[in-house]
Amino acid sequence: MGDPGLPFEDRQDFADAERGLIAALDPGVVEDDHGAVVWDNDSYASFLRGDGADSVHRSLWRQSSLVTRQGLFEVVPGIYQVRGLDLSNVTFVEGDTGVVVIDPLLSVETARAAMKLYRSQRGDRAVTGVIYTHSHADHFGGVKGVVDEADVDAGRVPVIAPQGFLEHAIAENVYAGTAMARRAGYMYGAALPRGPRGGVGAGLGQTTSTGTVSLIPPTVDITRTGQELTVDGVRMVFQLAPNSEAPAEMHFLLPARRALCIAENATHTLHNVLTLRGALVRDPRSWARYLTEAIEMFTAGADSAGGASGVDVVFASHHWPTWGADNVVEFLRLQRDLYAYQHDQTVRLINKGWTGAEIAEMVELPPALRRAWHAHGYYGSVSHNVKAVYQRYMGWYDGNPARLWQHPPAEAARRYVEFMGGADAVVDKARRCGDEGDLRWAAQVLDHVVFAEPDHKEGRALLADVLEQLGFGCENGTWRNCYLSGAQELRDGNFGTPTVTSAPDLLAQLPPEMFLDALSVQVNGPEAWHLDLAIRWVFPDDGPDGSSFRTTLTNGVLTAVRGGAGDVSLTITLPRAAMAAVAAGRLDAARGAGLSLDGDERTLRQLLGVLDPGDPGFNIVEP
Repeated sequence: MGDPGLPFEDRQDFADAERGLIAALDPGVVEDDHGAVVWDNDSYASFLRGDGADSVHRSLWRQSSLVTRQGLFEVVPGIYQVRGLDLSNVTFVEGDTGVVVIDPLLSVETARAAMKLYRSQRGDRAVTGVIYTHSHADHFGGVKGVVDEADVDAGRVPVIAPQGFLEHAIAENVYAGTAMARRAGYMYGAALPRGPRGGVGAGLGQTTSTGTVSLIPPTVDITRTGQELTVDGVRMVFQLAPNSEAPAEMHFLLPARRALCIAENATHTLHNVLTLRGALVRDPRSWARYLTEAIEMFTAGADSAGGASGVDVVFASHHWPTWGADNVVEFLRLQRDLYAYQHDQTVRLINKGWTGAEIAEMVELPPALRRAWHAHGYYGSVSHNVKAVYQRYMGWYDGNPARLWQHPPAEAARRYVEFMGGADAVVDKARRCGDEGDLRWAAQVLDHVVFAEPDHKEGRALLADVLEQLGFGCENGTWRNCYLSGAQELRDGNFGTPTVTSAPDLLAQLPPEMFLDALSVQVNGPEAWHLDLAIRWVFPDDGPDGSSFRTTLTNGVLTAVRGGAGDVSLTITLPRAAMAAVAAGRLDAARGAGLSLDGDERTLRQLLGVLDPGDPGFNIVEP
């Protein structure tokens, strides 16, 4: 499968993906301390070296075969990357006495393996600094695999991040983290068998590792564009890029190496404006402007024809670098145009009265972007990015009052199926649609069958077959994974959430306001209508003098006021080490970590009794 018009004769990406290879991990498998496999790159490499398969879009096969290349690579002398040991890359910049680590992967175990591979080839260099380029977990979760938190606490190793990093890193994985993690299982194909009829990759990387997610809070904030730091002799010039691919993100130049780290704002794929797992809608207009600013700021005015570049290589938190001054500028220009075009054309058509679903069928990228492999939608897609831009400006309602108050899916499904003559008749018609190649419509009507009659075996089986065929035809890795994961659950049952990023390390770093916010979004409102509670919370680790909050629970709403006055029935002193245990309702464990209660302890038990944690196994392809 695939577009025969694509430039498959262009092999530059293959040369770049192999360039600088020093050593690979053999076998390409990472285990945790108990022997459980948390990463297995070989399960992809074993088949992706072949020529392709009818069950995989030819372009996606090409991308996955590139992304599965694994090992330690030299970017330029003094800068090294380990690629293919997680969804993301980790980069090592050698300094005067040690090494600065950039984006230490998602899991402690994979980061530790990458560090060991680097040291096996470059010597046992101490880590002298850590940089988080942005606030997504695959760029900080493995930090405790490369550095000891005691060295950070003692001031020996700075941890550098963009302003706002901690708040956004925690919020994304805590507030709606349960739902995001469940949906991420679909998006990354975490439960799919590896092979031509299953998981072949997610475009940005193969999948997510399943090890231990950790977090060490930043000790140095980058607060302005143009800010400079020198760590272990490594000089860095920073550019803030908030509200681009992540709410807190930054780029930086390494002038001595003429190398630009572009974080995740320019990779070898069209990225997401709104990721399928769920997140805040990103701002492609700002995203494009930051790339323009990077060109102007770091490449010596090279945005005009024939300009000389101050950068010889650009590298990112995913995929392989781009070398050569002219190539760097061309790459950044095209990536800039990619996000600007989707934004501008969507807004233009919004103002013509078209809806998001309609615009998604209308926007086509210009020829220069279609010819560029790195602009193809392996991870994001024009279709769902356009809908995200529409959502950013217009929200969920498309303006048609007939769609203002529609029935929810299960209720609508029962009515649709009845109108269409019953489930058996719908399945028969859908089978004909599938045979005629109209798989999109077959999936849409069979979805109604499953939501109207979840136990209709023929409907479930046919929908699974249709979703599988849709997946086999996808150039986009995340779309393929979603389709095939849905088919798998229809056939084999709910696989839950394979990868969870709301880890104890993240909960332990919640600022008091966010900790109390995380409790408030778990309150079961109707169960709490009758309660009228007042609690004072003392957080001794919040700043040099600690902090206190007065919370009230009335009308099913938990409200927190910093330093609030008024009577309370209970005062809770909650050190940071006990936060995760309290959030999980494990009071004995929390006491062991320093929790103390002064007053009527029943008040806390009443509050905990109305908390309704998320369900990591909620249904997706059935009601």
